[in-house]
Amino acid sequence: MKYRRIFSLFLILSVVVGGQACHLFSGNNLGSNAKNKLLVSGSSTVAPLAEKIADRYQVKHPRIQIQIQTGGSSKGIENVRQGISDIGMVSRDLTEDEADLLAFPIARDGISILVHQNNPVDSLSNEQIVKIYTGEIDNWGEVGGENAQISTISKQEERATYEVFVSYFDLQSSKIEINVEIGDNSEAIETVLNNPHAIAYVSIGAGEYEIVHGTPIKLLPINGVDATIANVQNGTFPILRTLNFITASPPTGIQKDFLEFATSDRVSDLVREQTLIPIAP
Repeated sequence: MKYRRIFSLFLILSVVVGGQACHLFSGNNLGSNAKNKLLVSGSSTVAPLAEKIADRYQVKHPRIQIQIQTGGSSKGIENVRQGISDIGMVSRDLTEDEADLLAFPIARDGISILVHQNNPVDSLSNEQIVKIYTGEIDNWGEVGGENAQISTISKQEERATYEVFVSYFDLQSSKIEINVEIGDNSEAIETVLNNPHAIAYVSIGAGEYEIVHGTPIKLLPINGVDATIANVQNGTFPILRTLNFITASPPTGIQKDFLEFATSDRVSDLVREQTLIPIAP
């Protein structure tokens, strides 16, 4: 799998916290004061970018300890509300029910359908996508492909990508039929890579990164618009979302300083490296 995280400059400890991936950044001579620590948790889509931002932030702030934990946007919201995390990661816009939280946009992304490169199907209508995910269409031959059973892959319900996907296609969770339930984008890509008859939906940024690096997958257009970062940037792609850091109250101290850094043009190049669209100028 080519989609990997590369960490340098600082000691990195990979641990598991509550069954979630956790990456611990540690600077030299780090103080033990809790004010020198930030816990960031939530969206696996945001996490790779958050790790890069944290890495760069520590170049000038080596005494600051930053933990990045994945687990989904809902987990990030829950952790922030409960005071477990200083900052949450959410890969969608906040809803009216989340008006108690503050959002700090850091990038934009799109979501599209993912299939294996060898799959002869190059496009699906919205109606076909809905019928595939509700079980009305279960063979690729029904949509111009091979005579092969379709294996539907879906993210867990607490994932923001799932929420955006079902909202756009007006799907009801109770009617969705899936063969494989996965967590993050890398799992979706890996599953399709290992099963040429699978279908999934994924972050365009994550998908395009893999395609550029030779992974044999492809992103299908939506409503005739190609699933590319360029079309996310120009606003023509129909399934768009904002990637956010969130807090439960106005940030202060290190929390505020980190968020100001993360939403500035000082990290725009990192956003682009993740094949995402910067918010900052």
